[in-house]
Amino acid sequence: MKKRVRFILVGVIFISFLGNQAYADSGGTGIAVKASTLGAGVELTKQIFPSINVRLGVNGYDYEYSGKKREIDYDIDLKLFSAAGLIDWYPFSGDFRLTAGALWNGNKIDLQAKPMTSYIIGDTTYTPSQVGSLKGSIEFNSVAPYAGIGWGNAASKSRKWGITFDLGVVYQGSPDITLTADGTLASNAAFLAELEKEKLRLEDSLDEYEYYPVVSLGIYYRF
Repeated sequence: MKKRVRFILVGVIFISFLGNQAYADSGGTGIAVKASTLGAGVELTKQIFPSINVRLGVNGYDYEYSGKKREIDYDIDLKLFSAAGLIDWYPFSGDFRLTAGALWNGNKIDLQAKPMTSYIIGDTTYTPSQVGSLKGSIEFNSVAPYAGIGWGNAASKSRKWGITFDLGVVYQGSPDITLTADGTLASNAAFLAELEKEKLRLEDSLDEYEYYPVVSLGIYYRF
């Protein structure tokens, strides 16, 4: 799957190059600033054929949160970062488009929890000193295919300014979770086995997030 998606990314870049060389006069070039479920982003659009555009963009957003729940102090650090290579096809004469491509997916969640009372990990209860601080991270496939629909054409010669909208989904795969602890049982084999059980349960509970929805709205300028 990863090799196939990498091929898609290479194809997007190759088609963009081909379009620039052989069809330089076929359309315009536009740039857009966007806000989406992938974060804030900047995107470059080039028309390579009358009904086909290529888009290259980057998105990012950081969010940190600290709180306390059920006698557990925790910190959450959400880091969104992605780079996209997309191909748009305009099947009709308007601004409606069908989009396919792939993202380099650097999205990640870092977690840290420190229980103040006894805490269940796996199937066993442990004291705060035995667990210490529990640290974890959640990552997904580094390369993820994308498919969606949208409106707006940043490379259209009919206008200088406009609005662009996308609605789609990224297949980012099942979550990959790491869990570590620094308490007195940090290197204990039985404790590590229970920690592995907890990790597998968390991964199962997050399987529904293998498909990530993308909704974006932006403003573009053609030059």
